[in-house]
Amino acid sequence: MKQIIITLCICFSISLQSLFGEKLIVATYNVRNHNYNDSIMGNGWYRRCPLICDQIRFYDFEIFGAQEVLYDQLKDMLHQLPEYGYVGVGRDDGNKKGEFAPIFYKKKQFKLLSSGNFWLSDITYEPNRGWDAALPRICTWAKLKDLKSGFSFFFFNLHMDHIGVDARKNSAKLVLNKIDEISDGLPVILTGDFNVDQHSPNYEILEGSKVLTDSYLEADVCYALNGTFNDFKTNTFTDSRIDHIFVSLDFKVERYGVLTDTYRSKLYNEHELKSSNFPKEVSMQKYEARALSDHFPIMVILNY
Repeated sequence: MKQIIITLCICFSISLQSLFGEKLIVATYNVRNHNYNDSIMGNGWYRRCPLICDQIRFYDFEIFGAQEVLYDQLKDMLHQLPEYGYVGVGRDDGNKKGEFAPIFYKKKQFKLLSSGNFWLSDITYEPNRGWDAALPRICTWAKLKDLKSGFSFFFFNLHMDHIGVDARKNSAKLVLNKIDEISDGLPVILTGDFNVDQHSPNYEILEGSKVLTDSYLEADVCYALNGTFNDFKTNTFTDSRIDHIFVSLDFKVERYGVLTDTYRSKLYNEHELKSSNFPKEVSMQKYEARALSDHFPIMVILNY
């Protein structure tokens, strides 16, 4: 009898697993490039990097696309996140120069099967600026296999141009063509800073493609108290989402969130705050709220 009960429990567990499937925690994160002007304003990379890495580890991103990552930033993140591997190259020379659009993944969870890069341009195989873009723009892709479930999928990550209207339109079309060419019908995740929000015709090229759908629209639970660009200004609001996670119809989107976490920066010559609403043992001072990047990251939980 005991053996029968154990067998039934195992069968029930397997049936539940097949019903609900496996979960995948995915994110996109424009971490803001390392530059001197940000440091002057108190938003320097060396202040933010440990907090960004702590945030990534806390939310337990299993795989994520990042943008604006210079080579020194890439090394800093890998040093603080040793459990992650990456693929990607610098957009200026196809090696280490210029911003990367890297894909980070947990090395113990995924096997990298293949990877590559293409430039958002008519000339996709070497560094160059496409159409009316102000800068070279790149898309990095990876084919990965979940070592536990055996599930294989493609992950694409990009950063579209912030100036070129035609470049963004043509980049959206190019990415769809490349997905069709590269993915061989397997499930696809596309992350990035698209520099267009949900009201843009260029967004509709992707959302209306019948190949991909915006995870924001499909999520069972959606937690988005702000848009995704903040310009390091924590007291602003926008409903514009210029960072997106698109997924193929193979995925069910369980949860979607814009992570509006902030940290506190000390203000000098500020007196201790007093209030009758908390115990006298509590000490509070006025600090400044700061964003970890000039973009808020997006996190989704996918079922497959």
